[in-house]
Amino acid sequence: MGNSTSSTVDDLQAVELHLWYKKFMTECPSGQLTLHEFKQFFGLRGLDSEANAYIEQMFRTFDMNKDGYIDFIEYVAALSLVMRGKMEHKLRWYFRLYDVDGNGCIDRHELLNIIKAIRAINGSESHESSAEEFTNRVFDRIDINGDGELSLEEFVAGARTDEEFMEVMMKSLDLSHIVAMIHNRRHSV
Repeated sequence: MGNSTSSTVDDLQAVELHLWYKKFMTECPSGQLTLHEFKQFFGLRGLDSEANAYIEQMFRTFDMNKDGYIDFIEYVAALSLVMRGKMEHKLRWYFRLYDVDGNGCIDRHELLNIIKAIRAINGSESHESSAEEFTNRVFDRIDINGDGELSLEEFVAGARTDEEFMEVMMKSLDLSHIVAMIHNRRHSV
């Protein structure tokens, strides 16, 4: 009985994976998604410079082997993380995305630019607080050693212990609109 449930889940995952592959190959027949195609695929064109820089950083983060393309395996891994990933893995991914210069820390400037970019992409000019106020609040609360940079440990611990930080981060980093777009396109293939 347990095997039939496992088999059903595996069959569903195989069907879903096949649909994702079919969609990916329809949109990207070469099997490798370039930055330009990535922006086009997700409807992310005509953005301001900060939002564009964020999208480029997201592309580089998805491009795990750093060859300048997102192949099907990288595409599935990224979407799987967004849709089903454990919180710890998501937070680590977000940290890598925010660490634009790759030095292992997120400074105020990096966080501020990312927050501005996310708000521009999502079309939300928050009335709650400005991007600067939000950035200052994050650093005041989770920069434990006060060095002006967030380490991976501070970032993850801050997200886990500060409910407001976690809520704002998850809301502002919500990629569900992208997943919904893919899901809707997938059913039309």
